[in-house]
Amino acid sequence: MRTLPPPLPAAGVICLLVFLVLSSLVAQEPEHPAEIALWPKGAPGSEARADEAENIESNGKGSCNVTNVHHPTITPYLPDPKTATGTAVLVAPGGGHKKLCLGHEGYTLGQWFADHGIAAFVLKYRLANEEGSTYTIEDHAMADTRRALRLIRNHADEWGIQKDRVGIIGFSAGGELAAYAAMKSDAGSADSADPIERESCRPDFQGLIYPGKSDTFTVEKGMPPAFIAFGYNDRPDISSGMARVYLKYKEAGVPVEMHVYSNVGHGFGYHPGTTTAAGAWPERFREWLVDSGILTEPEGTTSTAAN
Repeated sequence: MRTLPPPLPAAGVICLLVFLVLSSLVAQEPEHPAEIALWPKGAPGSEARADEAENIESNGKGSCNVTNVHHPTITPYLPDPKTATGTAVLVAPGGGHKKLCLGHEGYTLGQWFADHGIAAFVLKYRLANEEGSTYTIEDHAMADTRRALRLIRNHADEWGIQKDRVGIIGFSAGGELAAYAAMKSDAGSADSADPIERESCRPDFQGLIYPGKSDTFTVEKGMPPAFIAFGYNDRPDISSGMARVYLKYKEAGVPVEMHVYSNVGHGFGYHPGTTTAAGAWPERFREWLVDSGILTEPEGTTSTAAN
């Protein structure tokens, strides 16, 4: 007859329960593809802080806020080669340049794009408004953004991407970076010893999702086509300011599409499973890419609804 082990003491039961709860939380934490450094030998201007660790706050349910970024990266979400369209997008999350909201404005959208045949790269850029920061938007955050666009094009063959179908989409502060990238770009330095720097940093399209500082946006003929989305209840520089930006694009003859969602404010991002109109904006963005000739369906496939 098998002898049963003695019952655990009360303290042992509590420890076991704590272990099981912690194990459950760890199991819920989503796995992400490996990050790729924009500058493998260190980002220019970050030398003095290169040894500092990032701060990561995550609840294990999709929320992931990051601060203290000194090693900018991209996280690639590549589609199955059978459904790949050759189109790629750099995703710039928001956070007021104080933090990076890499969950609902980064990783979840990166996976959605990959599931829909679009190669996505979630950008981790340096923060200009973080307490104690010595970075600026133009010299560091924008340097990271432009470097990421060049890096994607440099690996186009490896990642199954067409170099003339590389765009950017940004949220809030990241939307500012997307707009600035479209406003000011270059074709690369042909004589650079760094092959990445020989690539163009001009986005072929831009997605501006509730970006701030709309009064700083300028539009000229020949700029990349734009997709704009924001909430009616957002702050005035967005809910009214982006409508004025739309008119600037219209007057300059730059193709633009705008969606205003009447029942949301700032920061709606993308949450899998959302059934609201605002929650389905990625599908509208994808339709716009198709209508604009930037995205072509692989043979034998059809568009799928937002999920």
